[in-house]
Amino acid sequence: MNEGSMLSDLKIVTEQLQFPEGPVVLSNGDVLVVEIKRGTLSRVTPDGEVFVEAYVGGGPNGAALGPHGDVFICNNGGFEWQEVDGITIPLHTPDSYEGGSIQRVNRATGEVNVLYTHCGDRPLYGPNDLVFDSTGGFYFSDYGKTYPEYRTHGYLYYARADGSEITCLVEGMLGPNGVGLSPDETVLYCAETPTARLWAFDITNPGKLAPGPTAFQPGRLVASLPDYCMLDSLKVEASGEVCVGTLIKGGVTRFSPEGVHEFICFPDISITNLCFGGADGCDVWATGSSTGRLYKGRWRQAGLRLNYAEIDQS
Repeated sequence: MNEGSMLSDLKIVTEQLQFPEGPVVLSNGDVLVVEIKRGTLSRVTPDGEVFVEAYVGGGPNGAALGPHGDVFICNNGGFEWQEVDGITIPLHTPDSYEGGSIQRVNRATGEVNVLYTHCGDRPLYGPNDLVFDSTGGFYFSDYGKTYPEYRTHGYLYYARADGSEITCLVEGMLGPNGVGLSPDETVLYCAETPTARLWAFDITNPGKLAPGPTAFQPGRLVASLPDYCMLDSLKVEASGEVCVGTLIKGGVTRFSPEGVHEFICFPDISITNLCFGGADGCDVWATGSSTGRLYKGRWRQAGLRLNYAEIDQS
């Protein structure tokens, strides 16, 4: 990549991961990832060594640092898998599936606790991605699960970190995936995977969303991509732009809040997620899930510092 582009100095940190997602940078430069196929929370050092922090089972899909330095995980319950020409592809729900959950991992001990498996009478099908607000609650997406003959609907939820309360905010979405907050926490963004749409939901109070503009819309449509591609997980820049991993095209689509977008190409067809860090917030890590890779580069704009993120000590 050219130094003048959005992305520069790109390198592969490791390519030994088993469908990595949910990258979280730590203050010492290590990066936490979940390995969906392996069922672990893992830590990758700057020189590419991989250490298992905890075995969580199922299909750990998204991760975020939360209160007390614990790691909160969206667990989708697992996939069937297929290998095609060295590319790992997640398929339908496996026979071993027992449901989705929100898990909390104590990094000091490796202890894994399950916070939520249901919202009222409805089970969590396939929790996917989460983001904490400044009050200590978190928004998360439930992608649903796919079967050969059908798929379940997707949902957006809000929950408290102590396991005391969970609320359904949006019903009937088609594969909601990445979630993120605007810098002032007045907007919740959510990417829908199969539709390649980015939605915005106005937040009236923590855990409360304004109604969509019409009865047919769950929220405000920021943009819908025209090409055949799928949107995955996302992070927000300090300036408010939304950066979404884009499958098939292979890279990151950067959206303005008004819907203007540009595509930043990576040498990988399955860039699923990214995170920002470094002293200036312009270091970027991205997961190439199907290739088992973690990339690191430099981003032209600083990423938004997430609530509960560790402070870079460099």
